[in-house]
Formats: sequence, structure tokens, C-alpha cells
Amino acid sequence: MARTVFVNGEYLPESEGKVSIFDRGFLFADGVYEVSAVVNGKLVDYPAHMERLGRSLAELRMDWPCTREALDAMHAELIRRNSLSEGIIYMQVTRGAADRAFNFPKDKVKPTLIAFTQPMKLVDNPNAITGVKVVTTPDLRWARRDIKTVMLLASVLGKQEAYEKGCHEAWMVEDGFVTEGTSSNAYIVKDGKLITRGLSNEILAGCTRRALFRLAKEEGVEIVERKFTVEEAYAADEACLTSASQFVMPIVEIDGHRIGGGQPGPVVRKLRELFLAEAGA
Repeated sequence: MARTVFVNGEYLPESEGKVSIFDRGFLFADGVYEVSAVVNGKLVDYPAHMERLGRSLAELRMDWPCTREALDAMHAELIRRNSLSEGIIYMQVTRGAADRAFNFPKDKVKPTLIAFTQPMKLVDNPNAITGVKVVTTPDLRWARRDIKTVMLLASVLGKQEAYEKGCHEAWMVEDGFVTEGTSSNAYIVKDGKLITRGLSNEILAGCTRRALFRLAKEEGVEIVERKFTVEEAYAADEACLTSASQFVMPIVEIDGHRIGGGQPGPVVRKLRELFLAEAGA
């Protein structure tokens, strides 16, 4: 059965979902997005995603496409219409359609809002059992990585490099330090401490990261927010990544260096269990 998608106020068969060729998201990547996980038909960390959406819109001086209540209703309706039990909802907001010019449109235009569902295994993801491999790659992105924009070409190139090398993810590196993954936040564990880069314009403030911090503190796991080098990552006891579609994912190899003997470690396994429990798995 074809998916039902949402395009500018309408629920449509996916084959009928269309936006203007003049949309600034298409022409300039002038837009933002959010991905929310769904487990047992319920949204996971949804308020945090909406909070981050508001921040991204404000940073780009974009209007909300509709009320928060309407966005809530849209997510619920997409889950219902697509009978989505487990997977994600992707939503995107652009500045709208106008004649091509780099500056913002002089006349007020209506933002474009689209959303769709994507079923996937989040809870029983086989990668969580074996752990995944990552490679490092130069961070080629712009200086405002804290805004969740649709400008993702550098991440696409990094992810493709990882796939071509038989790996799951690429960790981007700047001045010798790991920033984050192409679509995830990056962590290492050393002597029982969870180490990850602090929030700034250099990385995205992950919603799963935020939840993980709270769960780790409740579990008594010390969190150290600082930069770490690629060499530190090679020597880590454990490593992991987080994202809305992967939750807490163990990493067992970085650039061919085995981490933790090549097996998911106890700290990361425990944190994943805690996150799954909170997600209602």
C-alpha cells in the first residue's frame, strides 16, 4: 500500500506529493527538518524535536509553517493513516516558493511544509547486537552546524565514503578532533566515563543526546563534555553514536582499529537498554 504523505495542508498518496520548482529548499537548501522516532505507534522525544525546530527556524529567520497544535495533529494523523508502529516521521520546512534570488523574498511567502513516514526497525536493530564500524573523514561543513538545515551534501559525501569502505557511519574530523557523525552524535567511553564534544555552533544538539545525558546521570555514568582526538577514539574502551533513528548504537571499529575487543561494551549496552525502556519498547 502506498504511503500517505503530507504536503502543505493536504494528505496525499506519495505519488501525488509535489512542491514548486521555485521552492527555496530546492534551489538554496533554505530550509530545516526534523526526524522523530515512532515506537509502538508513539512518538519518541517529540517535544525536544519541536523545541529544536523552533530554534532552527528562528536562527534562519523563518516563520513557523503552522501552529504547534497543527504540527502535533499532523504527526498523529500520519501515524494513523500509515498504520506506523515502528519507524520515523520526517518533516521539512522551507522558506517557501519565490523567484530565484539569494536574498529573502521581498513579498511575504508561505513556508512549505512536507512530512512522510518511513517504517524501520528501531528496537530490534541487528546492528545494536554486533556493533557498527565507522571511518573518519574531514569535516567539510559550514560554521553553523547547530542549525538542522537541509544543506546536507557534505554529510552525504561522508556517508557515501563510509558505505564504500564497508562501514556504517563516518565521523567527521576538524583540526584533529572528532566533531560528530554525518547523521549522529559521537561518543567514546574511557575508564567508565562517557566523553563527547560540548554543545556549540560546531555540532548539532541531538535530541537523543539530550535524553542520553539524563539517563546516564540517573545511572551514575559520569559525562565529560570535551573534544577528543581520533587517536583517543582508537584507544577508547567503548564507543557509540546516537540519533533519532538509531537510538544508542555501539561502535566496534574505527578506521580499522577494533574498539573494546570488537564487541559492544557494558556501558553502551546499558545506556541503550535504558533508552529503549524509556521509549516504551
